[in-house]
Amino acid sequence: MNIGIAGTGRMGTAIARRLLGLGHRVTVWNRTPAGARAAQEAGAAVAATPAALARATDLVISIVADAAALQAVHAGPDGLTAAAAGRLIVDMTTVRPQVQRALGAQVAAAGGAYVECPVGGSTGPAAEGKLLGFVGGSDADVARARPVLEQICRRVEHLGPLGAGAAMKLAINLPLIAYWQAFSEAVSLIDGLGIDPARVVDIFADTSGGPNMLKVRGPTIARALAGTPGPVSADVATLRKDLRAMLDEAASIERSLPLTAQVLACFDRAAAAGIAAADCTQYPVWWLREGGRADAA
Repeated sequence: MNIGIAGTGRMGTAIARRLLGLGHRVTVWNRTPAGARAAQEAGAAVAATPAALARATDLVISIVADAAALQAVHAGPDGLTAAAAGRLIVDMTTVRPQVQRALGAQVAAAGGAYVECPVGGSTGPAAEGKLLGFVGGSDADVARARPVLEQICRRVEHLGPLGAGAAMKLAINLPLIAYWQAFSEAVSLIDGLGIDPARVVDIFADTSGGPNMLKVRGPTIARALAGTPGPVSADVATLRKDLRAMLDEAASIERSLPLTAQVLACFDRAAAAGIAAADCTQYPVWWLREGGRADAA
């Protein structure tokens, strides 16, 4: 199948490699050409514009940083929407539901089909086809997208019309991101015991206080706590972006998220301290060294 990928950051590149490895013909586009180099070296063709990407492929997957970037990919004569007629566009960006509904309407008006599938997981699961897909869209459009989604995701959940996937992704991410704060505070209580970080993480992972994330990313967290940072798979800036989206969405439906607001305030402090671009495993490191000190609160 001819598949396009708009946005070759860490996740987009991992998905491109996954699809290439399964025998698909993959074409990519990225806002900065240098960002597409890794996918190109893996065997993907490169399109000059999002519209050219759509014209060269049957299905386009978009996965970019945020709502502004997603809207820019679709805008203007060189955007995805301009060449959407007859094509299926699947977006995997984590944004608010209203963004997905608006873009879906634009693509439909242009004669295309649109499905949202924000995904749970980082670059490792993406490379192995083990992401979680939270899907919104019509039954017919989702049926068209499902064969490809099932090659990227170990579980594909069609949750309703456009916007349903986005709402579920924000809900899924809320306790996950809050756990980074909870774990950081918990570890600060035993910081003076001198226990090896790998042992600390192993103990937490074997208790009711250890979510699946800790089991999967435990070795990376332990190495970070021991002073050896790993590669960036999900940075602090992305978690802050998602927290803001959660709060904005809650406000729009007249819900209160007091815990989320407090977690965002802590993450804002971390970003101001200079770790916005760092992997989220560096967040507990920062909390132990600086953020969680009584005189820093």
